[in-house]
Amino acid sequence: MPWYNGDYPPSYKNQPPKLREKAVEIANRLLENGAAEGVAIATGLKQARELLKKENKKAKQG
Repeated sequence: MPWYNGDYPPSYKNQPPKLREKAVEIANRLLENGAAEGVAIATGLKQARELLKKENKKAKQG
């Protein structure tokens, strides 16, 4: 089930909005490619954290 417009998995509820939006984007792409919902949720959150961590690191350096 894809997520959109404020509809997201319960495990994303307490995440910062920017992180949650990126995680939903990644999870939706994974679902489109045939990933199981649980895998998409966990992977989306993990990858979003990594991406935002990299962005924050670059912003502090630049």
